[in-house]
Amino acid sequence: MSVSPARLSAISAANNFRVTNTLAFKESHSAALYGKNVFNEKVMQSRLPKAVYKAVKKTIDTGAPLDPSTADIVATAIKDWALERGATHYAHVFQPLTGLTAEKHDSFLEPDGKGGAIAEFSGKQLAQGEPDASSFPSGGIRATFEARGYTAWDVTSPCYLIENANGVTLCIPTAFVSWTGEILDVKTPVLRSMKALDVQARRILKLFGHTNVAMVSATAGPEQEYFLIDRNFFLARPDLLSSGRTLFGAKPPKGQEFEDQYFGVIPERVLAYMHECEAELYKLGIPVKTRHNEVAPSQYEIAPIYETANVAADHQQMVMITLKRVARKYGLECLLHEKPFAGINGSGKHLNWSLGNSTQGNLLEPGHTPHDNMQFLVFCAAVVRAVHRHGGLLRAMVASASNDHRLGANEAPPAIISVYLGDQLADVFEQLKKGKAKSSKKGGSMHLGVDVIPPLMKDAGDRNRTSPFAFTGNKFEFRAVASNQSIGGPLAALNTIVAESLDYIATKLEKIPKNKKFEDAVAELLTEIATEHSAVIFNGNGYSEEWHKEAEFKRGLLNLRTTIDAAPQIVAKQTVAAYEKYQVLSKRELQARHDILLEQYCKAINVEANLVAEMVSTKYLPAAIRYQTELATNVASLKAAGVRSDTAQLEKVSRLIDALQAEAVLLAEIRGHHAEGLVEEAEHYNKEVLPKLVEVRKAVDALEEVVADDLWPVPTYEEMLFIH
Repeated sequence: MSVSPARLSAISAANNFRVTNTLAFKESHSAALYGKNVFNEKVMQSRLPKAVYKAVKKTIDTGAPLDPSTADIVATAIKDWALERGATHYAHVFQPLTGLTAEKHDSFLEPDGKGGAIAEFSGKQLAQGEPDASSFPSGGIRATFEARGYTAWDVTSPCYLIENANGVTLCIPTAFVSWTGEILDVKTPVLRSMKALDVQARRILKLFGHTNVAMVSATAGPEQEYFLIDRNFFLARPDLLSSGRTLFGAKPPKGQEFEDQYFGVIPERVLAYMHECEAELYKLGIPVKTRHNEVAPSQYEIAPIYETANVAADHQQMVMITLKRVARKYGLECLLHEKPFAGINGSGKHLNWSLGNSTQGNLLEPGHTPHDNMQFLVFCAAVVRAVHRHGGLLRAMVASASNDHRLGANEAPPAIISVYLGDQLADVFEQLKKGKAKSSKKGGSMHLGVDVIPPLMKDAGDRNRTSPFAFTGNKFEFRAVASNQSIGGPLAALNTIVAESLDYIATKLEKIPKNKKFEDAVAELLTEIATEHSAVIFNGNGYSEEWHKEAEFKRGLLNLRTTIDAAPQIVAKQTVAAYEKYQVLSKRELQARHDILLEQYCKAINVEANLVAEMVSTKYLPAAIRYQTELATNVASLKAAGVRSDTAQLEKVSRLIDALQAEAVLLAEIRGHHAEGLVEEAEHYNKEVLPKLVEVRKAVDALEEVVADDLWPVPTYEEMLFIH
């Protein structure tokens, strides 16, 4: 293969990489690793006085406040445990509105006044920290000169240790607020929304006659999709390095059209990487369960078992950090952008969501005869009602410049938020619209005609991968969540809107006249909800043009195709009303999140525009002009020798160079635009800059298909996606 020296070096490095990091998996089973670096319930029970342990456990299990006087005792136990494990520092870990994880490290050591030092860690240091609050996105809540912010220990999410080659750090999950008490993070709204959901769900359960009702928690299990490419290729692509996606790249001869990557054999180097990722995640008590090849070449997935929503959100942040950190040990780069490569599937983060408790179990478990399970139908109907009323909010919670490239493409759900219930439940809801449901479709079994294979138990309904919000047996799967974002925003939204629906239902049922049967009142209410909100239920092909027309014009569902379209839903009247009623976020805090979303949108596209301009002028045009010069020299030499020459290739390359230069000039003209307001600026980037980036890309990609391979300056799609 004749390629440029930089590409040749990257290809050689990728080809010659050998796995040298080995795990002692034969000596230490993964079960022995699980929770090894977590100050979990087992460790707490062994290290805390009985009364203190019970107090902490009560806070975790019931949401009861923790007595501040116990903080010193807990802090001492955590410190001793961490020091025994080699920790030198502790860090308050929080999730600012960047969507990433932030941490402030402090040493345990303090001078003893005698020329030495002792390890100190008080309850106050455990419970509260003070990072700078002015340099994070705040949507106007904090100005640059207003720097004070606080982190506050989240008792419900366990402390853990992060190991480094040169040391160990104790990490303390915390909430993050400003000096004024306004929320500056992703975690706090999740915790508040979980409290609201618990209160309203317990009202429903008590109406159904349950006297022993434990705290109801939302549970979550986010599936994480990601790409892996050799790090040498990554470092040779400025667009991947700075924007997370390839802004240029001609379609390779082979993509995913053979559908042979999905659940295919995992490459050896990648599998070794997965083993180490899992080992690291097991140590942190993160219950990862599934791994496999995804649809696109070099795309993979990791998925955990359900956990309490708040802990799942914290763990999901650690999953992303671990995936990227471990990748570099294997000479790989983990790409979490939703659409790092054009023309093949992007990556999502399917958020599996349910709710339940220790006394009644999973409240979205339909049982064998869901039509008879009125309690399940009430909770299911509450979710359907919530999604119908607040579909625009759910779309806004997954909006970003990067996710706009993915939603609505053939591997992702459309931007129209609808609910898939499956044949069985959709039939039950149709019955409810006409009155009380009287039957449920059965699943049965399948015989494959091969005696050595036992009968397969068949579910009562199929699955629908085109649905953004699908019921999948005993949970809902929100498939539109972006691969690189925190699940905190979508979780808080789901919890809040479902709490609102449960509140509506409970209020109605609590007012039943004494002479009316409870079952009849529930049936009437279910009929009302099924009738008023069935427009959001759709079991068909979400990709079809017919569905888009039907959803918008017949059913009145929102089709918010871009972040610009979706952002206003964050500050819509009904959003503000719900968030303020349950004290999840104030109107000002919601406005801040709206503004931050648009700011990040503008910044992301501006970075891409800068990269496009830089790469065109320093890489693609020079390479194309060199090739043009070679062709021109060849034509001149042949002409001088009296040989007839074909100038078609030279003319084609020259036309493409002219087109690229013209598009680059137009891009430069609109990059200097400055709007008066944030909304206008975002619209400019959406309507003016993005389309121009597409035009510049077309010109570059056309040149890639004709310029001599040894002159092309960056790794190609074929190399990045297929050289493992």
